[in-house]
Amino acid sequence: MEELWPPPSPAAADMIRSICERLLNVADTFAGAISEPAVIALNAPALLADASLLAEDRELNRSDLVQWLTSNIQHPGMRVDPYVGPRAAAYIGDLVSRGIAPDFASGWRAALAVGWRGWLVECVAHCSDPDVLVEVLDKSAHSMMQYALDSVSVLREATLAASMGNANAEAVAMIQLIAGGAPLTQDLAEERLSYRMARQHVALVLWTDDPRSGSSLDKAVAALRASASGRALLVARASAASRWIWLSGPEQPDLHHLEKIVVTANQVRGAVGRPAHGLDGFRSSHQDALAAQAMLTRLGSDRQFTVYADVELVDSLTKDRPSAQRFVARTLGPLAEADVTLQQALLTYVQCGFNTTRAASRLYLHRNTVERRVSRANELSVVKVEDNPAHVAAALLVLDLVPGIVVP
Repeated sequence: MEELWPPPSPAAADMIRSICERLLNVADTFAGAISEPAVIALNAPALLADASLLAEDRELNRSDLVQWLTSNIQHPGMRVDPYVGPRAAAYIGDLVSRGIAPDFASGWRAALAVGWRGWLVECVAHCSDPDVLVEVLDKSAHSMMQYALDSVSVLREATLAASMGNANAEAVAMIQLIAGGAPLTQDLAEERLSYRMARQHVALVLWTDDPRSGSSLDKAVAALRASASGRALLVARASAASRWIWLSGPEQPDLHHLEKIVVTANQVRGAVGRPAHGLDGFRSSHQDALAAQAMLTRLGSDRQFTVYADVELVDSLTKDRPSAQRFVARTLGPLAEADVTLQQALLTYVQCGFNTTRAASRLYLHRNTVERRVSRANELSVVKVEDNPAHVAAALLVLDLVPGIVVP
């Protein structure tokens, strides 16, 4: 690329290289600090609602950061060539197919604000020569600002290319409109999607934490199709790492059967919304499934299959991982780090309506064993089950989703 400013002096170049090497060692943490304000500034609510797309956006931010740091190690203080690799290109294509148009310029401005402050702190902390510090800040500011401008330009070009090459986006765009609450008629939705709306729907989100495992998602979808006798099935490719699915029919699908398909698939995870009827039910069940996926992602849970109706209270109480940790610690105290058999006994006891016999049957244990474990668990818990069973059950559900969440 054309160089727009002279290179730094050897002393300034060495300092830039040294700081970049130091930051490269903590790139994940630095990228995390940049990603949160940047994605909000993109002004794309549909992106914020999709955990798979958010994961790809974070990866794009990390990739951009690493590209700038490594380039400045090789050529300190100079212009950096943006790079849109296959994974980033697939992410841009997914955004286009969903009709999502992020404000990349605003996202980059927010990222620069955080990134520049972090860079400034490192420079001041490790550069004791005022003259060298001024030069380091001058050259790195040029490099960083130009990198942002060049990156926004490259992202826009990639978006245009994806738009021209996307011939099958109409169905996905229609689903996005329905899911987003657009005022559409049921007849129009049925015509565009070739899928009946005037029936009961159950939405399922399938995703993988590794976008390279897209074939596993497609195999899971094929297994669902094969087992969906008498049911209509609508599938949308939401992104390289996720699929949106709706099942409809005269009866609700067997959730245990759905779970078996998901957990036997390689590297595939699933979240199911509550069943609901009509166009509004199509939308609300899907929103449930997305909420379950987002909750698992923010809490760092590795659970493979989740039914939103089972975790809705946990979702409401734990809008971020730190608050979930505090809630569990304040509610359960020592029980949060006790043997999991005690936690499971108390949770099952509450779920069975404080009926020891039913809890023992569900746990395949003797009634006396359940009584001892429930008694011991309640002794360890800060909040006693008889005082606030809802809080105790919710905290135990968080632990069930994310074992060891309060362990430092």
